[in-house]
Amino acid sequence: MVYNFFTSVFFLFFSLTTTTPKHAETLAINTKANVNAVSETVSVYNAIKANSESMPKLECFTKALKGFKALKAEGKIKKDILTLIDFSQSSNTKRLWIIDMAANTVLYNTLVAHGRNSGDEFATQFSNAQSSNMSSLGFYATGEIYNGKHGESLRLDGLEQGINNNARSRAVVMHAADYVSESFIKAHKRLGRSLGCPALPQKINKKVIHLIKDKSCLFIYYPSQKYVEASKLIS
Repeated sequence: MVYNFFTSVFFLFFSLTTTTPKHAETLAINTKANVNAVSETVSVYNAIKANSESMPKLECFTKALKGFKALKAEGKIKKDILTLIDFSQSSNTKRLWIIDMAANTVLYNTLVAHGRNSGDEFATQFSNAQSSNMSSLGFYATGEIYNGKHGESLRLDGLEQGINNNARSRAVVMHAADYVSESFIKAHKRLGRSLGCPALPQKINKKVIHLIKDKSCLFIYYPSQKYVEASKLIS
């Protein structure tokens, strides 16, 4: 990622020598803004206390932070809690993080399931369509807790049109599942899968959903060029 960033900066500065003074000035301003944004993100990332947990990849965190700030400014999320899911990682790893952005602290790092039609051990396909049984990428606002067939569960509202806005009507929620456990991984060589919900281990589900309910930010990440081009929050 660092190589790609500085390569981009080089080409931007190279462009300054081949454009008109007015365009060169604009490019210089934009380049400085990009450098400052990257520097700020790295500073925030390095300041986070992991508390013996792992940290999400910087690329994933960078996109999450950008959307988090935009949604906070728009009033679409209310809490300084960022839940980040990295579906580029194996389902056998702890690929969900809950970060207190005010205290710069990782509160949870845990297993999380993806949709059964998104892939086996790795999620590779995503959909916003009804009955797809796939996970949907992008930014969500957490909603209210309700009691369903999985016990206490948390409704989610997709905030990106055409990407995850059908989450509530698809009943994509956070809930507990017995197939989200180390014992299931040992028995089946991979984590269990949902119908598209980011399902959690039973032992922590209640604590997690009560922590992040009511308008906190959830971001589900995968390095998809299609998503990056479609998302207005990270483009």
